[in-house]
Amino acid sequence: MGGRELEFVGEAFQSNYIAPLGPQVDAFEREFAQQVGASYAVAVSSGTAALHLALRYIGVQPGDEVICSTFTFVASANAILYLGARPVFVDSESQSWNMDPGLLAECLQKRAKKGCLPKAVVLVHLYGQVADIDPIREMCDRYEIPLIEDAAEALGAAYKGKAPGTFGKAGIFSFNGNKIITTSGGGMLISDDRELVDKCRYWATQAREPALHYEHTEMGYNYRMSNVLAAIGRGQLLVLSERVDGKRRIFDYYKKTLGDLQGIEFMPEPQYGRATRWLSCLTVDPGVSGITRDKVIDVLAANNIESRPTWKPLHLQPLFSGCEVFGGSVSEKIFTQGICLPSGTIMTDRDLSWIVSLIRSCWKQGS
Repeated sequence: MGGRELEFVGEAFQSNYIAPLGPQVDAFEREFAQQVGASYAVAVSSGTAALHLALRYIGVQPGDEVICSTFTFVASANAILYLGARPVFVDSESQSWNMDPGLLAECLQKRAKKGCLPKAVVLVHLYGQVADIDPIREMCDRYEIPLIEDAAEALGAAYKGKAPGTFGKAGIFSFNGNKIITTSGGGMLISDDRELVDKCRYWATQAREPALHYEHTEMGYNYRMSNVLAAIGRGQLLVLSERVDGKRRIFDYYKKTLGDLQGIEFMPEPQYGRATRWLSCLTVDPGVSGITRDKVIDVLAANNIESRPTWKPLHLQPLFSGCEVFGGSVSEKIFTQGICLPSGTIMTDRDLSWIVSLIRSCWKQGS
């Protein structure tokens, strides 16, 4: 926590607004929109809920195709399944580990020739790093396909000086417990389209009509954020820049102290943007180092230090068996060699030094 969260939670208690909705929610939406440079925002129960609402608004229906980054957490594509649609996956490019604009162009050209363009493109900004948005947005505009940005992992990042989530039809963010700022659980949907935000807010509040009694003409969801969690979010938002600086400091420490090891490559940062380094990620090439990614994870785990493989590409997940994928080799290689190191900003220099010494010991043992 940053320090002021309890102050805002205290305001929520004093006002007796504990249940969903209330002045803290209104303030959080307003302050968040201002932070990222969006016109409107609606606070919801999760980033997944925000993505679900955005896809419903643009008209995704059963049987539709929706293009999605393959190198991401499952939630990015689960929201597509919620609506009965079918994901089509696009591989990463090595420059940013995000969606490859060339492969997206190939996919859209193929669909255009068949006269069956996808209903939307879900572009994921991975591990706090922004994808190369301009060519992707240009292709979406050319084919008149709505672009939805999944910026759940990228709050605080920038693309050519502008926040991710603000380039497409809508952007979504997550405040899950592991994100760069947290409300313990929650999400935000942003857009410059007021009609979109108002409709999604309506659906997120069980689609209740403005009547004296409970009146419903459409199906809605229990997706609204509580006033108390929004109060936490307001406090967290105040320390976002500190969190980003802390994450980047951790990444730089790892790169400086591990970068000389054979076979290690850190997640690159393209010149067009500034990453948050939400997670410090690197790959270990066993053919060069003689060390496997899993060996590093096991050594850390033996010392009660958690690390994890990078995301398993969704086109390899049994849940999406049979879904079409364009490319695949880049994300597959990152998955087999990639590791996410401890990245919490509460870590001390002593913690980081201990982690680095254990990783370096793998190379000493290997040699």
